[in-house]
Amino acid sequence: MPDDDIQPIPVRRLDDDDTVELVDRGEPDDDVEEVLARLAAPLEEVMLTQRAVRKVRFDPVDDRIVLRAIELGLKGPTGSNGQNWEFVVVKDRATKAEFAKVYRRAWSVYGGIGRRMTRDDASMGKVLDAVEWQVEHFEEIPVLVIACLRGSRVPLIPMPPIANTSYYGSIYPSVQNLLLAARAMGLGASLITLPLLSVVHTRRILDLPMSVTPACIVPLGWPRGRYGPTTRRPVGEVVHLDRFGQQPWKGLATR
Repeated sequence: MPDDDIQPIPVRRLDDDDTVELVDRGEPDDDVEEVLARLAAPLEEVMLTQRAVRKVRFDPVDDRIVLRAIELGLKGPTGSNGQNWEFVVVKDRATKAEFAKVYRRAWSVYGGIGRRMTRDDASMGKVLDAVEWQVEHFEEIPVLVIACLRGSRVPLIPMPPIANTSYYGSIYPSVQNLLLAARAMGLGASLITLPLLSVVHTRRILDLPMSVTPACIVPLGWPRGRYGPTTRRPVGEVVHLDRFGQQPWKGLATR
C-alpha cells in the first residue's frame, strides 16, 4: 500500500493553554481521546516514573491506544535506517496460551534459581512475585505486542559478538519508545523474553517466515497497581571517564 493511502491514527492535540498531568495509572473505562492526550505529559516525569508493571487487569485495551504506542515506537532509530521492525499484536487467548506454556516451563527453572539466589533480598522477592503472577495469568493479559526484526542473520557463519548487538540494536530503541508511551498513557507494560525461549515454536505459533526473528514481548494492560518513582544507583557510581575505573563523579549529587 502506498504511504499516501495510509490513514493516520487520529490524536487530539492539546491547546497551548492546556496542561497535562501525569497519571499514576489508567483505568479501563477512561475515554480513549483522554488516554491519547496524556502523551503530552512532561517527558522527564514519564521517564522518572517508568517501571515494569506486570500485574494488569484483564479488561480489553482499545486498539487505537495499542497502535498509537507502536506508532511512537517506530520513531526509534534503526541500524542504517533500515526500519526493519515488525510487530505482531496478539489478543487471541489460544495463541497467548501457547506462549504461556513456554513461559511456565522456563519460569519453573529460572524462577527457582532466582528465588534461591535472592532468598534474603525482600525487594527482589517482590519482583519475583510480580513475575510469577504474570506467568500464572499470561493468557488473561489483554494484549501481547511481539517485537520482531526482519532480515537474515547468516546463522551458519561465525560472527563476532558485536554482530548480535548490531542486529538487536535495531529493535530495542523502538521497544523503549513503546514502553514510555504506555507509561505516559497510564497503561501497564513490561519487557520480557522467556516466552520466546524456543524460536522454532514461536515461528510456528505466529506463522513467522524465516526472514523475521522474534526479539521480545511487551504485555499490555491497565495496571492493578500504580506507577511511581523508581530507585536507581547514583549516576556517578556507574559512569566512568575515558577508561573503566575512573569515576570522578562518584558521590556527586546531580539533583
